[in-house]
Amino acid sequence: MNKQRCAWCEKDDLYRNYHDNEWGKPVYDDATIFEFLILETFQAGLSWYTVLAKRENFRKAFDKFDVKKVANYSDTKLQILCEDAGIIRNKLKIKAAVSNAQAFIKVQEEFGTFSKYIWDFVGGKPIDNHPKSLKDVQATTEISDKLSKDLKKRGFKFVGSTVVYAHMQATGMINDHVEDCWTRK
Repeated sequence: MNKQRCAWCEKDDLYRNYHDNEWGKPVYDDATIFEFLILETFQAGLSWYTVLAKRENFRKAFDKFDVKKVANYSDTKLQILCEDAGIIRNKLKIKAAVSNAQAFIKVQEEFGTFSKYIWDFVGGKPIDNHPKSLKDVQATTEISDKLSKDLKKRGFKFVGSTVVYAHMQATGMINDHVEDCWTRK
């Protein structure tokens, strides 16, 4: 028997596995939140599939998304990343990964964890939108607008409201699985 899924993930097994095992599941671990934040910033202007297909390469290139290591990357390391064909070689996004890591650490210092900071925007629990179909799924909300603005104020880059909303979906802050998706059963 085939599982009924959100239509966006039916491209192939990579998408289906991501949908079934990660997307929309609440994440409270700072390391995983940082990984998704970096991946989402690289997605800006591209398809999520492009980023997801290169995820393992990103993990290797960015030291398994160790926030302290990324925050301290040297110019030499940035140049190596700019030449790494396994990732998206956008110099501005690569530099943003470093400045975002630095900003991430500052948020951790202020709030204890980045998780506490970010989850406070949704009152500490997921918002379940119960979309009937994909056309009911929004690209931004007032909350993603507010979070985006606050992240930018704190020095984060490539965190427009659409990127932030996608991050909120990926980390389960927002549940946008459609009504007939098996994950709701």
